[in-house]
Formats: sequence, C-alpha cells, structure tokens
Amino acid sequence: MKRVGTRMARNKYPEQTIEKILNVAQKLFLEKGFDQTTIQDIVDGLEGMTRGAVYHHFKSKDEIMEALINRMFLEHNPFDELRNRSDLNGLQKLKLAVTLNQSNQEGIRISEQALPLLQNPRILAGMIESNRRNLSPLWLELMQEGIADGSIQTAYAKELSELLPLLEIWLMPTVYPASPEEMIHKFIFISDMLTKMGLPLFDEEMVSSTIQQQLHRLAEK
Repeated sequence: MKRVGTRMARNKYPEQTIEKILNVAQKLFLEKGFDQTTIQDIVDGLEGMTRGAVYHHFKSKDEIMEALINRMFLEHNPFDELRNRSDLNGLQKLKLAVTLNQSNQEGIRISEQALPLLQNPRILAGMIESNRRNLSPLWLELMQEGIADGSIQTAYAKELSELLPLLEIWLMPTVYPASPEEMIHKFIFISDMLTKMGLPLFDEEMVSSTIQQQLHRLAEK
C-alpha cells in the first residue's frame, strides 16, 4: 500500500517530480559531464524514486537535457528582464539581452554539455522549432520597439528575428566546426552583416568582449 500511495502522490504532483529529476540531472551533468552520467546515476540521486518513474516523464537522457536547456532559458530569460525597462531604447535592450545571456555562466556550461546532442537531427530540429516559436518573437518585439523609438532602422525586422537564433546554431562548433581564428572571423562577419541590415547589435567593444570570452572557453577545454 505504501508504494501505491507514493505513486499516487507522485502522479498528483508531476511538476514537482519533473523538477526533482531536472535538479539532480543538472547537478550530475555539471559535475560528471553528460556522457559520463547515466540514467541510473540520476535515479540514485532521487531519494526513493524508481527508474520507471524517471522514464515515465523522460524517454531518454537526451530528453532530460532538452528540458534542462528550456528551463535554463525560461529561468534566465533576458528579454523578460528588459521588457519593462523605460530607461533603455530598443537597441540598448537588445544589446543588453546579448550581454546578460553571455553572463549566464551556468547556462553556458549546460549548453556546452548539450553540444554533442546537436549531432542528432531530431534534437537539432527540435531546437530550431523551439527557437522559431519562443525566441524569434522576443527578438522581433524589441526590434519593433527600436524601430518605433528610432534607435533601429531596418526594413528586415521579421527576417532578422528569425535569422538571429539560427546564427547562434551556426556558431556552435559541433554543428559547424571552426578553429578559434575562424570563430573570430564569424563574429566579425555577423557584426558587419547586421550593421548593414540596419541592426548595429555588436559594437566594437561587444565584438572584442565576445571574442575574448570565446577564446577563454576554448582555452579551458
């Protein structure tokens, strides 16, 4: 009867169960690495939870990582922080969103653990679809605000809002392998291209900072 009661309690609060699984998985992925962590490791970290309970919510370790990435973005969504800032124009908000995203070190570490998963076409397609539904509208909202206040002058707001998340995938070395020198060239290319499209998102200081961060991460590997 106790085990039945436990199952009923768990089913009654599935969100809490999912959070527990994600919390344990995140800790293990960061400590041991994604490849070195097994589903059994995650089960062992969940007090009294069975392997079947984990598989009830997630079909695989890959699905757990996908859920973690989505949760990290929702918890540290820079667009939500900036939406009601009346002291910034649209372009300034977009620049700050990029800076805030780059400063989320835990999110960066989780994303780096997930990079090998992007070699899986299903996961890559899911990420692109998620960006299209969730991220592009946020970019578009701030771009339209910048157009309205005069800080952005582009005729391609919708197109750019769809392109920017794709550029992030293009910068992922497991999808498009690149040397440190090639990565620097990519950042410069993106900066020049966006400026010519009427979205000067990366000034010289931001390009330099982004390049240094990228080189620092490469040096740590």
